[in-house]
Amino acid sequence: MKYDGIEGKVAIVTGSGGGIGEGYARALAEQGAHVVVAEIAEDKGEAVAKSIRDDGGSAMFVKVDVGSPDSTKAMAEAVIGELGGIDILVNNAAIFGGMKLDSMIKVDWDYYKTFMNVNVDGALLCTRACVRSMRQRGGGSIVNQSSTAAWMGVGYYGLAKLATNGLTHCLAKELGSMNIRVNAIAPGPTATEALGNQVPKEYQQSLVDSLPLARLGTPADMAAACLFLVSDAAAWVTGQIFAVDGGQILRA
Repeated sequence: MKYDGIEGKVAIVTGSGGGIGEGYARALAEQGAHVVVAEIAEDKGEAVAKSIRDDGGSAMFVKVDVGSPDSTKAMAEAVIGELGGIDILVNNAAIFGGMKLDSMIKVDWDYYKTFMNVNVDGALLCTRACVRSMRQRGGGSIVNQSSTAAWMGVGYYGLAKLATNGLTHCLAKELGSMNIRVNAIAPGPTATEALGNQVPKEYQQSLVDSLPLARLGTPADMAAACLFLVSDAAAWVTGQIFAVDGGQILRA
């Protein structure tokens, strides 16, 4: 399916060296976007960018630490210097697959601050780095990565995703006058290596059984939502949190 408004655009996808982020990057490249694989792990990021190019797409790799103001600024500058500007930003990078499991009361404070810096502040830092170029190009689209955990009260991961929802709302109001739309995708349980690292196999089946659409999601499910949100089809959509979760969370 072809989505209007993506071909020829410059799209940065953070944390796209694997999993859902890689799915976003590949889907955008298939639509004709110039994709920037922005990733802290150089080997993974380079491999995804090369694979996209080998498949006929346009992709470059930029190393970034989304929790660093200097690194996110350098990312934006590198993209502008190479591709001329920025139209689309997908703030996917987060600590999840290797996340420490601990309670809100007992989690090491330094780890908690690092976690929140990457999982919440990272989206804001990347947005701050990219928004000037988007404005100069007449507008753009930002998609933040939330999670159904935002509505489930599940520790600091859920707190970070709830904060991401709030950030999405705030940025949508602040950037709307610049013709920059800001939305978020909240995946449910999705078949990735990261999920396998966090959720034991035996629990995954009971999780699937609890869903109205009883299967794990896939990166392709998330990518379809992302393509809609950054395309002209969503030209009057901003400040929304799209749950792509098989019905895991049902809200009136």
